[in-house]
Amino acid sequence: MAQVRPFAAVRPRADLADKIAALPYDVYNRAEAKAKVQGDNYSFLRIDRAESQLPDDVDTYDERVYAKAKELLYSMIEDGSFVTEEKPCYYVYELTMDGRKQAGIVACSSIDDYQSGVIKKHENTRADKEQDRINHVDTLSAQTGPIFLAYKAKDVIDTLVERIKKGEPLYSFTADDGIMHEVWVIDKSEDVDCIRQTFAGMNAIYIADGHHRAASAVKVGLKRRSENPAHTGDEEYNFFLSVLFPDNQLKILDYNRVVKDTNGLSGEEFMAKLSESFDVEPSDGAVSPDAKGVFGLYTDGKWYRLSLKEGLRPDDPVKGLDVSVLQDIVLGPILGIGDPRTDSRIDFVGGIRGLKELERRAESDMKLAFSMYPTSIEELFAVADAGLLMPPKSTWFEPKLRSGLFIHRF
Repeated sequence: MAQVRPFAAVRPRADLADKIAALPYDVYNRAEAKAKVQGDNYSFLRIDRAESQLPDDVDTYDERVYAKAKELLYSMIEDGSFVTEEKPCYYVYELTMDGRKQAGIVACSSIDDYQSGVIKKHENTRADKEQDRINHVDTLSAQTGPIFLAYKAKDVIDTLVERIKKGEPLYSFTADDGIMHEVWVIDKSEDVDCIRQTFAGMNAIYIADGHHRAASAVKVGLKRRSENPAHTGDEEYNFFLSVLFPDNQLKILDYNRVVKDTNGLSGEEFMAKLSESFDVEPSDGAVSPDAKGVFGLYTDGKWYRLSLKEGLRPDDPVKGLDVSVLQDIVLGPILGIGDPRTDSRIDFVGGIRGLKELERRAESDMKLAFSMYPTSIEELFAVADAGLLMPPKSTWFEPKLRSGLFIHRF
């Protein structure tokens, strides 16, 4: 039984929504964040990456960074750039990318559901990245970046969302990357009850993107519990900001790999080893894999199509993933990359960057580029349902949810 409840959002004034909304904090490195917000007095990135407002010699994780974030947020609340909803509501948040729409429910999810496994995860988190967001959330007493959750589609919610979308949107704007963002409020009691009860009938919700933000929100909530002798379980710190999308509207893009060298092998030796497990065919053009078990390889100015030979895919929800097949058959045993999380000889390229980026990398700082068939949402669910974890960099979701459109204070 999932607890998904409405909340009184702190949100931008309608005429400022497009100026405030920003891509997630982890899309940028420090230098990129600083350049992005230079001369900008509204972008929420100033709050999510407050080191951009401080001298370069201030460490990214310095307590002054989080204090600056709090100062910026609360000054924008005080000057009216943000308003606070009068009563708890849900929202519909729809993103449109290249004509494809996905509409989610903005709500607060339960840290108890995360703890009990009703909210299922598929990735490990890094302690340093967790601690950064713990400090941010705890200092601000607010969650500012929503966790991207997925659920198995329900007709009753689909029908309600389509009806709500016929009304006047609260926000409607197209960001500078061409993604359209629209928001509608859901505040009628019968609609609120319908959503709450429908989610209460679900025994599984899945983290699609935002594992670090989710883990951080949960740890801050548990910390607040321990500090509150009068804790009841109903306090806002027991819940975290989420957008929940039906699985049939989501698209996972490929997450490709580039490798620095052939691990001392000649080109002929490398191809011979590949041919033991794959049918290797030269290609006249770039290879965008069209089926599971198919990989593209670009090296020395040429593309190859690699097709996994029959009988080599393990019957296991994790080992059977294409990202695992590549790691376990090619990257590890042939190229000597034992841990892709720490090996400096490998890098990862999100599918949104396209195959030309793979060619560019293989012709500049890398030697080999592998294009991947995307992990499916069904594979993600299967791994999470089995209580297992995916290899790093298995999924790339687009479009990205904007930060700053909804803030959950506690």
